[in-house]
Amino acid sequence: MTHDTPLSPRPLRHLADVHRRVLTAAQLRAHGVSPAELAERCGPDGPWRELLPRVILLHSGPPTGEERLHAALLYAARQGVPAQPTAQGPQRPQYPDAVLTGPAALALHGFSATPPPDALNRVDVLVSRQRRPRSLGYVRVVRTSEPPEPQQVAGLPVAPVARALADAVAEPTDTETVRRLLTEAVRGGHGEPAALLRELVRARLLHRPHVADAVDAVFAEGRPAAEDRLYRMVREYGLPDPVWNVELRLPGGPHLGGLDAYWPDHAVAVELDTRVSRQDDGAVWSRYAGKREHLERLGITVVYLTPRKLRDCPEQQATVVRTALMASADREPSVYVVVRPR
Repeated sequence: MTHDTPLSPRPLRHLADVHRRVLTAAQLRAHGVSPAELAERCGPDGPWRELLPRVILLHSGPPTGEERLHAALLYAARQGVPAQPTAQGPQRPQYPDAVLTGPAALALHGFSATPPPDALNRVDVLVSRQRRPRSLGYVRVVRTSEPPEPQQVAGLPVAPVARALADAVAEPTDTETVRRLLTEAVRGGHGEPAALLRELVRARLLHRPHVADAVDAVFAEGRPAAEDRLYRMVREYGLPDPVWNVELRLPGGPHLGGLDAYWPDHAVAVELDTRVSRQDDGAVWSRYAGKREHLERLGITVVYLTPRKLRDCPEQQATVVRTALMASADREPSVYVVVRPR
């Protein structure tokens, strides 16, 4: 057999290009390549090489980023019967119980804060906890009891952004790297800050210093967008103009708290609820509830609006605020408070 010998009676033309360049040993056997032929072609002078155990790169040059991702999935996937072409055409390549996560997944989602696939030193692949593939070479196998529903990106199974982000920052890294990833996730519209941080809570990462130190950046990026939606809601739905970003005090007395919007003539306040469900959320919620109860004892109605509701149903939120303003005529007047810029 020479290196120009046809590959098999069942040629690989039906596969997509990258899937023609990286195959498992089982797939090659299904195409008629014998173990002896495979060993010869993967020899020192052969045109192929074994990129990972049982995963063959069908050329002798360095693998592309796409080939490395495809090979990592093939290596970690649960081995089954190789897919064969059908009368309707080729089947989509399958990677049972293998999902890209971490920096590789973020790169496929379009993050610029992670290296492109061909520059990644490591490719993380999620598998179920019951399985035992081991990390090897550039592939890090991450076992999980909570596998995510994968998204298809460039034909590959990829963890959703929030999960990929949590897996990317789980390993020891510097705060600045975490901050860049979180900031890009918010600025790029990949998800609401609360949803991203809920995933960090699920992964029990918020008490790690390099993650905790970066959390404030998420709020810094997420709050301006929520404030902008609040401004637009007031303007577009014809609400009277409030005073913006103020703090209240009793005359000569204590600070009562900051508010995002306040209507002094109606004693109605709006505060953006940008809380995240942390493990110590009980204390955070107690502060919110205590502040609200204190203001309402003084005759001030407090309306809490979330960034998600402002985004998804602004008209409904405008109705909530309008109802509170209208109801102020039927309430006892509030105590006098001092309103100052925040």
